Amino acid sequence: MITLLHLSDIHMGSGFAHGRLNPETGLNTRLEDFIAALTRCIDRALAESVDLVLFGGDAFPDATPPPLVQQALARQFCRLSAAGIPTVLLVGNHDQHAQGMGGASLSIYRTLGVPEVVVGDRLETHRIDTRNGPVQVVTLPWLTKSTLLTRPETEGLSMAQVNELLLDRLRVALEGEIRRLDPAIPAILLAHAMVDTATYGAERFLATGRGFNIPMAMLARPCFDYVALGHVHRYQVLCEQPLMIYPGSIERVDFSEEAEAKGYLLVQVSKENTKAEFCPLPVRPFKTIQVDLTGVENPQTGLERAIAKADITDAVVRCLYTLRTDQVDQIDQSALEIVLADAHTYTLQPELKAQTNRSRLPELGTDSTLDPLAALGTYLANRDDLSDLAEGMMAAAAALMADETEVDLPLDTVDIDLTDLDSLVLEETAQQLRLL
Repeated sequence: MITLLHLSDIHMGSGFAHGRLNPETGLNTRLEDFIAALTRCIDRALAESVDLVLFGGDAFPDATPPPLVQQALARQFCRLSAAGIPTVLLVGNHDQHAQGMGGASLSIYRTLGVPEVVVGDRLETHRIDTRNGPVQVVTLPWLTKSTLLTRPETEGLSMAQVNELLLDRLRVALEGEIRRLDPAIPAILLAHAMVDTATYGAERFLATGRGFNIPMAMLARPCFDYVALGHVHRYQVLCEQPLMIYPGSIERVDFSEEAEAKGYLLVQVSKENTKAEFCPLPVRPFKTIQVDLTGVENPQTGLERAIAKADITDAVVRCLYTLRTDQVDQIDQSALEIVLADAHTYTLQPELKAQTNRSRLPELGTDSTLDPLAALGTYLANRDDLSDLAEGMMAAAAALMADETEVDLPLDTVDIDLTDLDSLVLEETAQQLRLL
């Protein structure tokens, strides 16, 4: 039996916007969170003396990470090398340069000849000798159209035809690797792919236009004792025979993963029965506070109460609140900073809602009309900001409809000083009323 640790989608260096500078280390606190999560994975691998570590791809947010981020990742994987634990690093879509045609960030481990480290940047079968015997690992990195097809082959084809051609090429190539497997030795497929039966999150949109969905049946072959997947950030078991699992990412990348558990897998692989245990990691919580304040008399108090009800201690918090335009000045930002002081970091995202909603006018047909005064009355009834002027405007409109040359406005009901208005404004108002 082979014991292995399966992790994926580290994305070391992501989410700096959700962190802050640690004055003691000079590092972004979110980078420290990702380092801590990976460190816990490696600690477990060493504590359990696993026979093999499989990484399912996407080490960084892109293929050109800063040296500091590269060193943070390398420092942890080198611990496995020093302990003599074989490690397979699969190339994901975020690890590739120029859509797979310009190498990959993880290829440096092969160039440097790091002991016990295998880089899976092509479809290939690797025989690895572990403490408990040999194992075969077929690496299937992230594939793009340019990986399997040439431009002339795709000319004049629809997108559906191109995808079908891609799957045909992959099916043939994968079958070639399968036929070379030794049936007496445990075999594992390590793939960074979008499997068609998986539940996707933001990663579907991050890879739009670059990859393609692979049918689960193409990967769930009886020759494999375990199918280790990467790319999807949510932990999920896709198949029981053979056991096929996405471990998910080891840290939350953004708020789309707020409710997802993060962790890695400890897997016991054998020809007879493979078992896997999901091991959750204590990652930093993300918390969304959403509140509609448009019907609240005191929006500041309502917002503070909503924040107080949430557990925001050491969390990355976003506060989404809806306001009327006349409530904006009632929000005290300084007071909110005090209420949110226990959060790790926070963002305030107000949304303004129109102060009034216009009622739909009666539907008009070819044989129906709407009285202009009735239309004006409906309009003014839905404009609270014009309530003081409504009676006067209705009187003026009625006079205009009667072609009266002089408009006698009831000044006692209008709380404005008409003497401050010049004749040009009055004329423009009269023209607008005629248009009603």
